[in-house]
Amino acid sequence: MMQLNRHRTGLVVGVFLGGWHVIWSALVWVGWGQPLIDFILWAHMIRVPYVVGPFDGAAAATLIAVTALAGYAIGIVLALIWNILHRESP
Repeated sequence: MMQLNRHRTGLVVGVFLGGWHVIWSALVWVGWGQPLIDFILWAHMIRVPYVVGPFDGAAAATLIAVTALAGYAIGIVLALIWNILHRESP
C-alpha cells in the first residue's frame, strides 16, 4: 500500500482548512456571514442566538493562520497513522 508523505499531507490539510477560513472571512467581509449562519442553523433545525460580528482583519488573519497550522499538524498525524496502518508485511 502507498505511504503518505507527512509534509505534503500536512500541506494539503493545512491549505484546505486555511482556505475554508479565507472563504468564511470573505463572507463576513461582504456581509454574508450572518445570513449563511442563519441558513445553516435553520437547515439543521437549531435555534441558537449566534451573532456574526463586524469584519476584523487581525482576527481574520489569526483565524486563517491558526487553522492552517492546525490543519498542517492534523495532516502530519493522519499521514503517520496511515503509514503505520499500511506498513508492508515482511
